[in-house]
Amino acid sequence: MAANNNPKYLSAPNDEINAKPLEQPLIMTTLSYEEAGQSSKGLEGDLSLDSEKDPPIGDSEKDADIFCCSSDPVSDLALDKLSILPCTNREEEASSSYCISNRDRESSQNSYAVYTEDARQCDHILLGQQQELFFCHELSPGSWFFLPHGTRVYNKLMAFIKQEYWKRGYTEVMSPNMYNMKLWETSGHAANEKENMFTFDVDKQEFGLKHVNCPAHCLIFQQRVRSYRELPMRLADFGVLHQNEAGGALTGLTPVRRFQQDDAHIFCTKDQVKEEVKGVLDFVDCVYTKFGFTYELKLSTRPEKYLGDLETWVRAEEDLEKALKEFGKPFLLNKGNGKFYGPSIDVRISDAVKKNIQCGTLQLDFQQPDRFKLEYSSSAEDEVKRERPVMIHRAVLGSVEQMFFILLEHYEGKWPFWLSPRQAIVCSLSEKHRSYAEKVRDQIHEARYYVDVDISGRKIEEKVREAQAAHYNYILAVGDEEAATGQVGVRLREENGSDFEVMSIEALLDVFKAQE
Repeated sequence: MAANNNPKYLSAPNDEINAKPLEQPLIMTTLSYEEAGQSSKGLEGDLSLDSEKDPPIGDSEKDADIFCCSSDPVSDLALDKLSILPCTNREEEASSSYCISNRDRESSQNSYAVYTEDARQCDHILLGQQQELFFCHELSPGSWFFLPHGTRVYNKLMAFIKQEYWKRGYTEVMSPNMYNMKLWETSGHAANEKENMFTFDVDKQEFGLKHVNCPAHCLIFQQRVRSYRELPMRLADFGVLHQNEAGGALTGLTPVRRFQQDDAHIFCTKDQVKEEVKGVLDFVDCVYTKFGFTYELKLSTRPEKYLGDLETWVRAEEDLEKALKEFGKPFLLNKGNGKFYGPSIDVRISDAVKKNIQCGTLQLDFQQPDRFKLEYSSSAEDEVKRERPVMIHRAVLGSVEQMFFILLEHYEGKWPFWLSPRQAIVCSLSEKHRSYAEKVRDQIHEARYYVDVDISGRKIEEKVREAQAAHYNYILAVGDEEAATGQVGVRLREENGSDFEVMSIEALLDVFKAQE
């Protein structure tokens, strides 16, 4: 279909979307609860801070310590937030090192207003409508419809992670969506998270839709006797999950009721924990670097109420800390704020308008293997000897839906070529070039790139402006010379002017391949 035949191809003009570029926040001496980031529910139902369950980070009893920190102890983000807090009187101004003058405060508030406007302009709902990516319907609240172009991006994200799975020794599995509540009672989710589950009766027995994959993966491990030779076992699952979020919270692609995660569980021996953790951290760095993100790492340690023995906790925390130090990135020590079943490393990214959002996570779990009585034969000399594996929960993207909206806003709708749902469009100079324009389209399509064609009778300048507004990465023009020589005129999305670089189709495809 020609782009001009569908008015919804049009996106906001480039100058209407001006979100701030992502900046690297420096390490903070303490972390306030307000700065702790948005909730990212999933793997274990609660991967990030919950105001009702977890104590605030940075309170008087559990301050966040710094390891491998930078020379500047306070981040630009923290100062931005502090600078707009009004002081109630002169005594407070005199006593607080963070209070600023009225003129500075006004300037900071103006900056904050600019950030707010930028956030509105790059809002993922607005961009999603403009680019025909997704929509939600009142008949299925919290469950989003991904349109063809949105599905392209969604599938690209999953394909990227699957490619990394292949490199990193993960094995993909698929598991059912509904289980008898006996499974959730064994895992402990029925006691702690039933109100967040969708439950129903099947043959007069209570069932629940899965909102996490870990119990299913325990059943897979339990399916037969395992040997130490099979460990580490890295099971990955993109299964559809459902969580019963409150209706009033359903404002966009997070939180949602139906979602998928790049969810994986690693079953390993105690001696393998450190290396597996380092592998996950390398995975996180690879993915976030690809997206152009910066991120912070946070090690959360044993809470006051915990399950298991102290010796196991101490060793687990030491393994995580050693892995982080060997990884070489700065990290925060978040004392006493781990999960009751094990310590964790959480990853927070900064988006285009300087919001902190938790996406990736890594959690050690000693309780699921105990609850499901998971065992492996631990000795070549004594095949009867059994030991419990350690279970590592991990996600890099987190919810694919949440990562979708983060990337959409981060890129301001201007997707990089490898992730773009509109990689190229072929524009004919006139009606007589229609056949060649379609031939070029077909060649690019056969090479498995997303390409459209505009063979309308409008002027080439109009076609180019519309293609730029729709954020096609490459705009290709064909006329008499191109048709005679088997070439195309090429212009990038960001380029202005009337010049097109002429190249062969083969050379163009080589350029495309280099950006995959």
